[in-house]
Amino acid sequence: MKNKIIIILLSFIIAFGNLSYSFSADYFNFDATEIDILDDGNKITANKGGKVTTSDGLIIIANNFSLDRNNNILQAFGNVEVFDTINNYKIFSDDITYFKFSEKIVSKNETKFEIDSRYFINSKNIFFDRIKNQIVSKEKASIKDVINFNYYEIKNFNLDLNDEKLKGNNILFVSKYNEEFNDRAYFESGMFELKNNKFFAKESKILIKKDVFGETENDPRLYGKSIIGTDKILKLNKASFTSCKKSDNCTPWHIEADEIIHNKNKKQITYNNAKLKIFNFPVLYFPKFFHPDPSVDRQSGILKPEINNSNVLGSSASIPYYHVISKDKDLTFKTTIFDNDMLMLQNEFRQSNIDSALILDLGYVNGYKSSQTSTKNSISHFFGKYQSDLNLENFEESELNLNLEKISNDTYLKVFESNISKNKITPQDSNVLNSKIELKLKNDSMTLTSGIKSFENLQLSQNDRYQYILPYYNYDSNIYSNPQLGFLNFSSSGSNELNETNNLKSKIINDINFNSKDYFTESGFKNNLNILAKNLNTVGKKDSIYKSSPQVELMSLFELSSTFPLVEYKENAINYITPKISMRLNPGDMKNYKNADKNIDVNSIFNLNRLGIDDSYEKGKSLSLGVEYKKENLKDINSFFEAKLATVIRDKKEDFIPSKSSLGEKRSNIFGSVNYEHNEMIDFDYNYALDKNLDKFLYNSAGLKLNFNLFETKFSYIEKNGSFGNSNTLENSSKLKLDNNNYITFNTRRNREINLTEYYNLIYEYQNDCLVAGIKYSKNYYQDRDLKPTENLLFTISLFPLTSFEQKIDQ
Repeated sequence: MKNKIIIILLSFIIAFGNLSYSFSADYFNFDATEIDILDDGNKITANKGGKVTTSDGLIIIANNFSLDRNNNILQAFGNVEVFDTINNYKIFSDDITYFKFSEKIVSKNETKFEIDSRYFINSKNIFFDRIKNQIVSKEKASIKDVINFNYYEIKNFNLDLNDEKLKGNNILFVSKYNEEFNDRAYFESGMFELKNNKFFAKESKILIKKDVFGETENDPRLYGKSIIGTDKILKLNKASFTSCKKSDNCTPWHIEADEIIHNKNKKQITYNNAKLKIFNFPVLYFPKFFHPDPSVDRQSGILKPEINNSNVLGSSASIPYYHVISKDKDLTFKTTIFDNDMLMLQNEFRQSNIDSALILDLGYVNGYKSSQTSTKNSISHFFGKYQSDLNLENFEESELNLNLEKISNDTYLKVFESNISKNKITPQDSNVLNSKIELKLKNDSMTLTSGIKSFENLQLSQNDRYQYILPYYNYDSNIYSNPQLGFLNFSSSGSNELNETNNLKSKIINDINFNSKDYFTESGFKNNLNILAKNLNTVGKKDSIYKSSPQVELMSLFELSSTFPLVEYKENAINYITPKISMRLNPGDMKNYKNADKNIDVNSIFNLNRLGIDDSYEKGKSLSLGVEYKKENLKDINSFFEAKLATVIRDKKEDFIPSKSSLGEKRSNIFGSVNYEHNEMIDFDYNYALDKNLDKFLYNSAGLKLNFNLFETKFSYIEKNGSFGNSNTLENSSKLKLDNNNYITFNTRRNREINLTEYYNLIYEYQNDCLVAGIKYSKNYYQDRDLKPTENLLFTISLFPLTSFEQKIDQ
């Protein structure tokens, strides 16, 4: 009985201890665990958490409350949450004061304000007038508009919720913050109509994404005295634009305009009454011009103009126009006007689909007068490239490639080098044109390439310049693979090649190659066995190598190679010495390549196909001997010394091996190289071929690069004698850095065989992230038909990303 009474008493204590008291005081209803009534009922406190509600839909939750009943002032402290269930806003703070008579709420310290789940405000010491429906703070605030995706950092702001207008000072504004590309705008003061997404601001600075023009050092920006903006149009008055990096010095270039208009729908920036200034000096005036805004990948409009100068063509000005045809097609039309009444038109058409791409480049020149003729003519070029992914089911890769290169004048690519727009299909070699149709297939077991090709050597006569390969194929497959034994590979190739009008040769080559794994002996030798077999099927017409009747031949090559790697560890370095030997046997014959232009060096002498011949193996028995030495500095990985030496001996002379290589002799030349690099300051490399009698260097190639921070120079020397040819050239390239922006460079090449300097260039340049200006003196002794020896003094300037200019200075 006694225990039951104790249990009942404890239950009452627990129950009453968790009671929540409700109390109404004038306009406020308290719901709290503990309520104290003080000062004859004029002060009410609740210090153990609770909730206060009002008849107009206000709910206040906090750890502590204090109500001044005389003035109807409610204070809330600790984890304060205010909810307006009628107007749909929330306030989160640690300290607020609610003045009921004036309907004002004042928060102290950090405060978060959420309005209608649209505006999110974070600030300090916020003043909220519930009657005027205005939020005010002199502190810095961040405001996010999640409907329009606008973000503001603002000081001394006033937000009128009735008109949805925001005013303030020292403003950072970010539009479309949800997108990857967005700019940052700074305003001294401004007013924003949030409902209509309009604004007006003074002293504006718009900072555009740094790498928008592909240069991470740039700081592209727009400044204006005032700005008016909507979700469609931005208008800056008394504005300027530059892409140059910010610094305390004078901006290298900028554009000033009475008005700069950014049309967001057209994604276009227009300048009215604009002046281009270089180091604050006006150089050009534009009544009006426009360009795409930085977010645009493709938009019709005028591209960067260019001004060039040529000894052959004179001065010229180019104005490219870019036109978007559709989402997958566009066109660039470029007009170049020369001062000698000559006109050049170039059209570049591009189409890009999911599985294919097409580029066509057509150029036409009217009024060109060659130095070899007395009349003016029209010349042209056509370049085309088509790529298609065939998506064939049984192949990882299945591509069809078409390429076409054609010009109507042999020196066209050289004469118009600076005027032809460079793109993916511009010929890489100005002396040779390539055209082809090619199919590529690849899967896990094989690769196959097949097609037709044509080559046109522009330096040869009309009858001898063409080479056609109609058709060709290359097939390769790994038919056996065993890491414990080796690898067996099958390859096949074929071609039908027409040269010099009537020289025809056809061949089909089948190769089976076995390459063993590396075998190591107990004494440390690394050995490898290679067995090669070839089936050659040929027929020729007026050819010095292939007979006119069909020939079927079988060939083989056996190679046993061995190396003996030696390593020596020292305190500051590691030394490597590797003797090498390769024994080769071809029991059959080979094609007659005695007069072929084939040279080797110490880096290729141990290759299986060191002569680069696909239809023959090197005839006879040979022994290749070599040694490699390398020293690595353990304290500096960029510092090392390396030397190589190799030669070939055989039992008898083989006349069909290319004589220039010397491998057909019983003793070949001695080939070697030396390479030394020290701490990125010195880089020296030397390759040589020494006559077998050790009395004459047939080939010397030396390169020396010195880098001393402010000064860098590079020498290149090549000498050929005897079977290697007859030439001797010395080339130098030097660069002196005067400071971070000023450079002097010098380039020259001298032909010592005929005691003639082929060219030299002396250039002074001023460079920074957005401007390159310089004076260039060049003298060129090269002559090729329309190209004559030249001597020029040129002034050049490039304003990134606006334009480039080059002008000859009269001497």
